[in-house]
Amino acid sequence: MIGRINQEGLTIIPTKMYFFKGKVKIEIAVAKGKKLYDKRQVKKKRDWNREKARLLSRNNK
Repeated sequence: MIGRINQEGLTIIPTKMYFFKGKVKIEIAVAKGKKLYDKRQVKKKRDWNREKARLLSRNNK
């Protein structure tokens, strides 16, 4: 797992946390971050959905 983390763009993400007999167990995963173009596409979609909701709420009044 250490070798995979040393590659570019990979990181360790805690996915679940358990408390068991006074100890904490953490389930982890190795994940790859988003590319810049992915982030722009998500932002564009989020902005459009927000604008669409505004337009629909104005029309319903």
